[in-house]
Amino acid sequence: MRFRNLRELVALCDKEVLTISQVMLQDQAAESGQSEAEIMAAMAEYYQIMKEAVRRGLTEEITSTSGLTGGDAKRVNEYRGSGEPAAGDIACQAMAYALAVSEVNASMGRIVATPTAGSCGIIPGVFVSAQERFGWEDEHLVRGLFCAGAIGYVIANNSFISGAEGGCQAEIGSAIGMAAGAMVELRGGTPEQAVHAVGLALKNTLGLICDPVGGLVEIPCIVRNGFGAVNALAAADMALAGVRSAIPSDEVIDVMLEVGSAMPSRHRETAQGGLAQTPTGRKIMKELRNRKK
Repeated sequence: MRFRNLRELVALCDKEVLTISQVMLQDQAAESGQSEAEIMAAMAEYYQIMKEAVRRGLTEEITSTSGLTGGDAKRVNEYRGSGEPAAGDIACQAMAYALAVSEVNASMGRIVATPTAGSCGIIPGVFVSAQERFGWEDEHLVRGLFCAGAIGYVIANNSFISGAEGGCQAEIGSAIGMAAGAMVELRGGTPEQAVHAVGLALKNTLGLICDPVGGLVEIPCIVRNGFGAVNALAAADMALAGVRSAIPSDEVIDVMLEVGSAMPSRHRETAQGGLAQTPTGRKIMKELRNRKK
C-alpha cells in the first residue's frame, strides 16, 4: 500500500483528488494483480453475506450453540416498531441489525469478520440500516467497505484488531472506527472528516477490556456490537458536523497500542477477569463445564 497511516492516506486522497475507497481499491488492485472490477465483485459477495446475516438474525429463531444467547435482535427490532425509541429510529435499527449479525455468529452461522468475528455486527449493522434509510444501491455500500478496509488496514498495522492482543478496544473499537469513517464517506464527507471520525470513535473505546464469559464470543460481546453500531453513527455525525479529533487519529491508534500492551492478560480474552469472573460469570462457566461433561 502507498500509505502507512491515516495522515498519509488523507494526503494521498488530497493529492490525487480521490476518496479513501478509491485509493484503497486502486492499491489493492496493484498489490493483488487483479482488476478493480474483480476486486469489487469479490467485495460485493461479502456484502451479500452481511445482508443475509442481518436477515437471518431478524427473521429466524437464532440460539447460540451454548444456549446462552439469542433473540435479542428481534426484541430490539420489535421495540423499534412499537414506538419512538429514546435513541431514535436509525440508532435503534442499527443496533438491532448489529445484534442480529452477532447472534448469527454465536450460532455458528456465516458472517464476515469485520475486522474480527467478535466485532462482526458493527459494520453490517451500520451499513445495512443506512442503506435502507437512504435508499443507496449496493454498489455504494460495497465501495464504503473499501473505505472501512483502508482504516482497518492502518489500525491493524499500527496497533491491534485482536482482543487477545489488545482487549476489546482492539476488536470493537476498530470496528467502530472503521464503520464511522466509512459512514462519513458514504454520506459525502471528505477524507479528512472520515479520519476525524476514526479518532473520535477510537477515543471513546480506549481501555475497553475483553472479558468473554465462558470464553465464548457471546456475553458481553453481542451487546457490545449493538452499542458499537450506535457509537459509530454518533462519531460519523460529529465529524460531518465539523467536530475534529483534537488528538490526531494516528496518535489515538498509537495510544490504543500502548494501552493494549499494558493491559493485564486477564483482561485480554482469557476469561480470567472482568465480567467473566463475576459470581454470575463463574456460575455460567461452571454450568457450561458440567454440560460438556
